[in-house]
Amino acid sequence: MAEDRVVARIGKPHGLRGEVTVQLHTDDPEARLAVGSVLDTEARPGSGVPRQLTIRSTRVHNGIWLVAFEEVPDRTGAEGLRGTRLVLDLDAVVEDDEDDAAWYEDDLVGLEVRDPSGGVLGTVTGLDIGAVQDRLVVELTDGVTAYVPFVDEIVPEVAEDHVVVDAPAGLFDLYRNP
Repeated sequence: MAEDRVVARIGKPHGLRGEVTVQLHTDDPEARLAVGSVLDTEARPGSGVPRQLTIRSTRVHNGIWLVAFEEVPDRTGAEGLRGTRLVLDLDAVVEDDEDDAAWYEDDLVGLEVRDPSGGVLGTVTGLDIGAVQDRLVVELTDGVTAYVPFVDEIVPEVAEDHVVVDAPAGLFDLYRNP
């Protein structure tokens, strides 16, 4: 059975020529959304969304990725794509050995969050994809939800069953005392 990874989720149409906004779920959008790439889709049953879409063009506008597809010539067709997931068949991809720092949300959710000394801080509940940097969504042991910049300086280790978070002083207090 093939394993798929979500590359992006399609948002609203942009303009009249079939472009859509996308929420990225990949650390390498230039490669995954390269012109000519064909991506599988996951859409609501009966939505009429093609099983595959071919990238016609990509561009970044005000920090937002815009994508157009060969199969979608206009805004009306683009509107029908809203909410569709663009997925990559991992069995068809040759992994780059140097790309050890690539993490998908599915890999991270459920991992225990520990401080550098091994103390349990909470659990990863999501990955917030940002225009500048991504953030781990962490449910702290006291039930508070916090956002941790997903950068090497703060998250120096991602292991099979946990992540290490070396939080700057006061980071979690921001969420406890808004």
